[in-house]
Amino acid sequence: MEKNHNRQDTLIIGIHVSLVSGSGLPPAHLERIITRSARWIACTSAALLLVAAPVAVYRLADPERLELDDAARQTAPGRFVRLTDGYTHYELGGSESGRVVVLAAGFSVPYYIWDPTFTALTQAGFRVLRYDYYGRGYSDRPDTNYTQDFYIRQLTELLNALKMTGPLDLVGLSFGGSVVTTFADRYPDRVRSLVYVDPSFRTPGATSPLASLPFAWDFLTAVFDERWWADAQPRDFLHPERFPDWADRYRVQVQYRGFRRARLSELVSNVSVDQREELARVGEHPRPVLVVWGKQDPSVPFEFSVSLLELMPQGRLLAVESSGHLPQLEQPAVVNPALIEFLRQVSQ
Repeated sequence: MEKNHNRQDTLIIGIHVSLVSGSGLPPAHLERIITRSARWIACTSAALLLVAAPVAVYRLADPERLELDDAARQTAPGRFVRLTDGYTHYELGGSESGRVVVLAAGFSVPYYIWDPTFTALTQAGFRVLRYDYYGRGYSDRPDTNYTQDFYIRQLTELLNALKMTGPLDLVGLSFGGSVVTTFADRYPDRVRSLVYVDPSFRTPGATSPLASLPFAWDFLTAVFDERWWADAQPRDFLHPERFPDWADRYRVQVQYRGFRRARLSELVSNVSVDQREELARVGEHPRPVLVVWGKQDPSVPFEFSVSLLELMPQGRLLAVESSGHLPQLEQPAVVNPALIEFLRQVSQ
């Protein structure tokens, strides 16, 4: 056995000497080359790991896992129409001969935010249209700048596609107040009356430094923030316990790719927009205006109603007790009859 071991050792040593001799390099120099190669392989592997780990974390954390395609649209309620910038998801109901009322939703909640109002108005004989903005709900999420012009183009094209060219009544909730104001300013003859529900308007502001780094913003938002957006929605209510499914309904739209990108574009594209001149011009128009405001609104304080009414002297205020930012949902028995009465008076 000892002889066999000696033969194996001799063979291995012979091979090593042969390799070193055949390379033409001194053994010490060859050892350094091998060591450097091992270090390069180790560093490269570590670098690849550093790149792969964040990618893996991003993919695992990202809630946007589905494409908003034809198959997804077939599962959605309502209807779709193809416009310049993509498909718009909408619902049109009520009497075909009724007066047209358009419901513009808030910043990010889809058109279901109008459920009780849509039902009440259609039952009262109005022709009612509600829709999802681009980047929200089941409407497309085009990779573009989500400017104010972009939203007005969507609404204008939607109305034209549905052949709604005559005067109509515009109802804007929260961010929707900004949209209906710009539309009324640009197309005053197409707007019969305006209704503001806890409205918000664009004024110059600032974005975080991170917003100027879209890749970093996208990564950090996907990993640490977006998954909690739905959980924040019930804060709009004074009594969120009455709407236990509100966050889950919101999560449906978050699963479709492009939702997060649209949010960033909205923030960056409108940072310098100032609607105060628009509001002043719209306020000078003699059309009727109704302002509905939840007294306990945590998002847009009720006290802001004073400055809005100063700009719109023809406006009337409906202050809604026991309501947060969404009085049409928390107090439909108060809001809907007042809204229907206002619209019927406008038609007289």
